[in-house]
Amino acid sequence: QVELVESGGGLVQTGDSLQLSCAASGGTASAFAMAWFRQAPGKKREFVAAITSTGRTYYGDSVQDRFTIAIGNVKKTTRLQMNNLKPEDTAVYYCAADVQRGAVSDEFAYGYWGQGTQVTVSS
Repeated sequence: QVELVESGGGLVQTGDSLQLSCAASGGTASAFAMAWFRQAPGKKREFVAAITSTGRTYYGDSVQDRFTIAIGNVKKTTRLQMNNLKPEDTAVYYCAADVQRGAVSDEFAYGYWGQGTQVTVSS
């Protein structure tokens, strides 16, 4: 019932910025938590950021103070502003959503996922 579509990925250089967006359609609820995860080749999926229905934000240690998650002006749209990008940020970034439950950093707390958008940071 819920579809998530990510966009905004691309190839950038170290220190550049990108803004990813996640557009949600279908029967999303206002109480949904939204999150971003990323997965690099050969590595496990990693928590990046999350925002609750009340606007509380959470970040993984590796992106703290560089990335910002927020609700966009378009309804059911979530954006991830990524600043001062580093080569280690290179990964496929996934948007996730679900009724808030458990830890926001737990990938298994989310039942709805997008297909991902590639972010590549060259050095």
